[in-house]
Amino acid sequence: MALVGSDEITLEELQLAARNHGMPLEALRYPLTPVGLHYLLTHYDIPAVDAASWRLHVGGHVGNESSLSLDELQARPHVRVPVTMECAGNGRATLSPRPVSQPWLLEAVGTAEWGGTPLRPLLEEAGILDGAVEVLFTGLDRGLEAELEQSYERSLSIGDALRDEVLLAWEINGVPLPPQHGFPLRLVVPGWYGMASVKWLDRITVLDRPYDGYQQRWSYRLRQTEEEEGEPLTRIRPRALMVPPGVPDFMSRHRIVDVGRCVLEGRAWAGGEPVAAVDVSTDGGSTWAPAELAEPPGPFAWAAWRFEWDPPGPGEYMLCCRARNGAGGEQPLEPPWNLGGYANNAVQRVPVTIR
Repeated sequence: MALVGSDEITLEELQLAARNHGMPLEALRYPLTPVGLHYLLTHYDIPAVDAASWRLHVGGHVGNESSLSLDELQARPHVRVPVTMECAGNGRATLSPRPVSQPWLLEAVGTAEWGGTPLRPLLEEAGILDGAVEVLFTGLDRGLEAELEQSYERSLSIGDALRDEVLLAWEINGVPLPPQHGFPLRLVVPGWYGMASVKWLDRITVLDRPYDGYQQRWSYRLRQTEEEEGEPLTRIRPRALMVPPGVPDFMSRHRIVDVGRCVLEGRAWAGGEPVAAVDVSTDGGSTWAPAELAEPPGPFAWAAWRFEWDPPGPGEYMLCCRARNGAGGEQPLEPPWNLGGYANNAVQRVPVTIR
């Protein structure tokens, strides 16, 4: 669980930032994020896995327990699904006071074409028994949080686990999963924040009671105080991001743009819901105008947007973009604060100098 600290980044946070990395925002130009640019968050260590001896164990409150090799899984029906995945802590470092954890700015996102086999048939073959309520997914990565040694584990309700789009993936963008992305097998839960897509899968366990482990009960919940039970995080909130225009100053990353017509572009997503609109502001959010919005490559992938801007002349400008879903959910202008620094989908602000 993230703690609230000072505005200064701690040595511990720098260690996390060195191990995990975000997607450079200029990579928003790609419909599918190149594998090496896709964001990464690794809770503990990347485990060393021998694919030849590895097996996926399926059991618990089922009639038919099983243990499958990677070859056996790869012999099952194969699908590829483009999915935008975003870390629940994306935007955490912009909050004040700042929760102490992985100090994400806005780059903890990426879109990949995940390849594998649907989870649902595997669960149906296992024979889920009456009284089952959740499915627990256990990874091979282990570590300590709150002084408790644990494997990384997350659960889904039976209904969510049986959704057709939930995938057991062994590929990313047409190549085998690299170690950092969950080799040899990971879960992919389209439309949900990334914490649900457990990597380095070891076992799947059907439960007859709600899972009460650390990552479910204490992490990834929206709460204002440590005493609250909080609301669990599930689906990704609407967000639009912009490719930073022009060229950057090396240290500050402030953008310098030549005078004249400027094409602003980026991507928008809404956790499996269609993005209804993207609006752009060039005056810090005082006025907004609609951007052109393209069709996404799939129902769970981001959509490209484009906006032509004619600056009135040289000077300082604040560019913003915001997405809206079909149900009317829209990005807030100010970041919503919570103890863990989760689900901060406030609008992006890009200061530029037109020269």
